[in-house]
Amino acid sequence: CCKNGQKHANDNNDCASLRLISSSVTCRIAQEQCCVSVLEDNMCSTGINAAKEHGNCDSLLASTCETKTAKMCCDCCLLGKEAQDLNIPCDHNLSVGYQCSLVSRACCMDGASDNQTKIVKKDSKTATRSGFEPILPGLRRFSGKCDHVCVGNDSCACMKGYKLKPDGRSCEDINECLLGSSNCRGGERCINTEGSFRCMREVSCGTGYELTENNDCKDIDECETGIHNCGEQFTCQNTQGSFRCAPKNTCGSGFIQDALGSCIDINECVSQSNPCHRGQICVNTVGSYACQRNSVNCGRGYHLNEEGTRCVDIDECKGAEQVCSGHSCINQLGSYRCECETGYNFNSINRLCEDINECRHYPGRLCGHKCDNTPGSYKCSCTTGFQLARDGRNCDDVNECESNPCSQECANVYGSYQCYCRRGYQLNDIDAMTCEDIDECALPTGGHICSYRCHNTPGSFHCSCPANGYTLAVNGRSCQDVDECVTGRHTCTENESCFNILGGYRCLSFDCPKNYRRVGQTRCERLLCNDSVDCPILPLRITYYYLTFPTNVPAFTNIFRMGASHTMPGDDVQVAVTAGNQGGFFKAERTPTGGVVRLVKPLIGPRETVLKLSMRNLTTQGESGQSIINVHVFVSEFWF
Repeated sequence: CCKNGQKHANDNNDCASLRLISSSVTCRIAQEQCCVSVLEDNMCSTGINAAKEHGNCDSLLASTCETKTAKMCCDCCLLGKEAQDLNIPCDHNLSVGYQCSLVSRACCMDGASDNQTKIVKKDSKTATRSGFEPILPGLRRFSGKCDHVCVGNDSCACMKGYKLKPDGRSCEDINECLLGSSNCRGGERCINTEGSFRCMREVSCGTGYELTENNDCKDIDECETGIHNCGEQFTCQNTQGSFRCAPKNTCGSGFIQDALGSCIDINECVSQSNPCHRGQICVNTVGSYACQRNSVNCGRGYHLNEEGTRCVDIDECKGAEQVCSGHSCINQLGSYRCECETGYNFNSINRLCEDINECRHYPGRLCGHKCDNTPGSYKCSCTTGFQLARDGRNCDDVNECESNPCSQECANVYGSYQCYCRRGYQLNDIDAMTCEDIDECALPTGGHICSYRCHNTPGSFHCSCPANGYTLAVNGRSCQDVDECVTGRHTCTENESCFNILGGYRCLSFDCPKNYRRVGQTRCERLLCNDSVDCPILPLRITYYYLTFPTNVPAFTNIFRMGASHTMPGDDVQVAVTAGNQGGFFKAERTPTGGVVRLVKPLIGPRETVLKLSMRNLTTQGESGQSIINVHVFVSEFWF
């Protein structure tokens, strides 16, 4: 399986079209992985050759997975060549990855003696190879003995971060975290990796700090990075874990700077304790304050007595001004209070009675539909289609049908009404109340309501038939032909026969020509021939038939069949239309037992024609017999 995969890769340089040779899962894995291994080896060899020949990897574009492998091997080979040029040991400890490290060592040791340490590529996909087999230039595997590195002729060693298993050949990863050989600091957690380990900080740095590559927390300079929110009047000053905004302008004595950087006056009379001497009062000024001699000042709600020695209460309720605006007023020392009427609340700030908006305070609990606030109260109202109930709060449905808003039928619904129309009418789309007559004859199906003619009536319709020869059927829509011959409405004489046609009748009669006698109602037969020369060539019989059908009968409809009286196998029956086929509407065709007359194009009525048909029968004994058939065709004006 592995050899098949390797051969496919070498022949096709592709593994996508690999055809599996076995249903075994083990065989499939070996076949696919050995194919991919050959491709990777080839691409890696391309990258190493580019590094050795050109000294750079500019010609390789890592656009696909395969070209990425070539680019990686080229770059890693350049590392090994640089180490060789600088005389640095090829077994360097750069964390460049397992495969890159192997390629770097191979290019570094290129040209070394055979007894030096062999570089072994650990690759499970090509584990079926045995002995020394070159897989990359300067890179060799000794899969038959050592897993990593072969030292001397019979000793094996492992790469850094691995240890030799008891079998002396295989290598396994060293868990530095379990052995305590990691160099992680306090607050860091050790995470084992293949051949190494890494340290990860357990606690985040917090706001204002960022984690460095060395796993340390470093302060973020918000001022330098421009992520501060200081305004134009401030300068940003960085602090550990944060920043502060310092104002650009400084305020003078007696002022303090607010958050926006503006200078506002300091009220020293409030901020300082007793700034003036006893008997003086403090008066604030812009940027300072002043001390004045104390005099009797009465506060709000008080005024000086007539002597000017003390303050007495002012009775605001007895003043000329109606302080409570019609509400009850109660005087208090230095103030007053209003006793508000129902529906009002006293505002202690502006000392006024303010209306209570009951609709807002008790939404949905006062009125069934709509609540409208009024001074000191409220009132309820209803939406369209409802009226206020007797309790003044709820709403009752209005029966709009009592006022007859509809032209025909009305149905009351909750909060509204619906108009309906009787059969044969439809509701007007604009006002939805007026019923308009439906013109059934003008509907898309109106042409099929009546077989002849449709007449619209208010709310209904009726059908009619042609004035003569038809009558309306029981269903009121179809037209039926009147058989004048049966009902006795014809005017035919005793010597004539009545023939009913669609929409009328015809009085028919015929006489047999010389040398013929009449047989029945429709046939003339030839008499016995004596010594006459012309008699034997006359037709044996002349037959009369009558057909009637509606106008516009579809083409290729068989309208008449004919056949010989006695035929034997091998007889030749010939049929033809000899007269009456003006316009080429008819065609006679032969059948195994006679003939058929077919309508080859639609025939539009009213129309009458007499088709003269000839049928000749040639027997196998050479005898010939001819018949003449006269077919009277009556085509009606109408199609029903």
